[in-house]
Amino acid sequence: MEQLRIFVPDWLEGLEILLVALLFFRILLVIQRTRAMQILMGLLVLASIYLFSQLLNLELLEYLLETVFQYGVIAALVVFQPELRTALSSLGENRWFRGSKIRPEDLLIEKIVSAVKVLAEKKIGAIVAIERQISLDEYGETGSREKIRVSSEILQTIFTPGSPLHDGAVVIAGNEIRSAGAILPLGRIRMQHRKLGTRHRAAVGLSQETDAIVIVVSEETGAVSVAREGHLQTKIETSELREILGRALLDQSSDT
Repeated sequence: MEQLRIFVPDWLEGLEILLVALLFFRILLVIQRTRAMQILMGLLVLASIYLFSQLLNLELLEYLLETVFQYGVIAALVVFQPELRTALSSLGENRWFRGSKIRPEDLLIEKIVSAVKVLAEKKIGAIVAIERQISLDEYGETGSREKIRVSSEILQTIFTPGSPLHDGAVVIAGNEIRSAGAILPLGRIRMQHRKLGTRHRAAVGLSQETDAIVIVVSEETGAVSVAREGHLQTKIETSELREILGRALLDQSSDT
């Protein structure tokens, strides 16, 4: 049993292995799609050949590769100094090694969530469609075409009762309001949602035809609902809405 203990690392050795694995993972992410990645792949090929020469006792090939490894590392450091500097700089700027940085998507989410929260507290009906991969231009054309940077105050103003655009939907693309007062297609709602109104049906309809995230505020109860992929989630809390938007918008930005 004592001989087998070397194959069972203790917690400290396990932690060390995990840290080394994370470090190599971060380095690979930094150097991917650069010439440094090509160098790494070349070194792996040479290392494989070197092991092969040792197994077959190919002394001349083994000697040549040892010479390459001895002086090639220094030559690579000199030739690829700009790439290495860029890689180290990127590694230092990575959010794993520094404080978190506020992203544009985070600011957009907070503006939308802030507006929805106020509208819900005041029981002001609203419907906000957030464009993702599929364009919402054809739906935006049914309303007043705009190009205004999103803000909590503007969203509240648009849906204020008496406003000429408050009955329609606001279409958001990126960080801009592209349309207000838009008319959305009505969709079929499941039996448990039959008591919900036109805004909710429109939200479901749009989510059935596109990949948009559609937020609805009920003017009767102030409850917040979210439609996506043809399904309607009701009684959404502020924290849950922030999480839904975070997953949708941040995943989209990482894909692009």
